[in-house]
Amino acid sequence: MDVVAEDTQKTAKDEKEKKKGSFWKELPVLVVVALVLALVIKTFVIQAFYIPSESMENTLLTNDRVLVNKLVYRVRDIERGDVVVFSGVDSWDPEVELEEPSNAVAGFFRWVGTAFGVVPGEKDYIKRVIGVGGDTVKCCDAKGRVTVNGAPLDEDYLYPGDVPSQKFFEVKVPEGRLWVMGDHRTVSLDSRSHMGDPGGGTIPVDKVVGRAFVIVWPFSRATTLSIPDTFSQPALNAAATGAVPLLAGFAGAVPLVLWRRRRLSRR
Repeated sequence: MDVVAEDTQKTAKDEKEKKKGSFWKELPVLVVVALVLALVIKTFVIQAFYIPSESMENTLLTNDRVLVNKLVYRVRDIERGDVVVFSGVDSWDPEVELEEPSNAVAGFFRWVGTAFGVVPGEKDYIKRVIGVGGDTVKCCDAKGRVTVNGAPLDEDYLYPGDVPSQKFFEVKVPEGRLWVMGDHRTVSLDSRSHMGDPGGGTIPVDKVVGRAFVIVWPFSRATTLSIPDTFSQPALNAAATGAVPLLAGFAGAVPLVLWRRRRLSRR
């Protein structure tokens, strides 16, 4: 009986050591799989972004982390009031200068940090969409407010004490482009700062990475990023809806003109 008990104890010990060794062998595979999954999710679905500057205070604070939905604009258009992340490659200069990685290893860890929102992207910006293609964005009206298609915005999301803009402007946003501004207007290098660039300060829609929809870090500030009520004003769409009856009128007039010409030709 003693021999049997001793053999049983040895077998259990061997099995435990075998499982322990198996775990350490599988660990590198698990890490690689996790990184591949993170890359796939980052590329196509959701990506975490690090907030490196004060340009969106107090909506977003420096060192906040947000999640960006990269699929939403496949099912709907970009809307006024959306907080979007977009790439400034070959257009805007970065708001925060980052040192280049010193070697390949540092570059790899930079990539991993960017994928998980631990460090900022090299030329990624986060701003609020104020105007979309076809809009006329102007500052300021008699009360110092930004207007879109003549409708004033009540921007209660601005940094406390900020004015809507210290710079006067009037811009017609080209189709396929966006006019974007930070919520901390006095420090934000947004569309107003790039009016001398090609596009007049607007950004291409195809440079938008996605919509920031939630703050995930720090936990004490976790909240969703909804579109402010001021952007739901029907008056903002006055320019677009005003064009619909005109186009419909032309569409209805063409058949009538052709019909009249046919009758005259028969006579």
